[in-house]
Amino acid sequence: MARKNQPPKRNWFETLNAALVSEDLVDLWELGLNIGYGETVRITADDGSKYGRLITIYRDETGRYERPVHYKR
Repeated sequence: MARKNQPPKRNWFETLNAALVSEDLVDLWELGLNIGYGETVRITADDGSKYGRLITIYRDETGRYERPVHYKR
């Protein structure tokens, strides 16, 4: 259910950038790291914390990107 006065969260995006923006991860993503169709990519990004941030994102066979999953390690 959407929070009051806010649109519901989307889970699928047409571009990698849009998916990363949805979780405020654009600045942590490695420049030039692309994701193939049907592929899941997992990276550890340097977010200034001791162990970094684990980011996982999936691109389906039609080219859409799933909302990234991320957490501090």
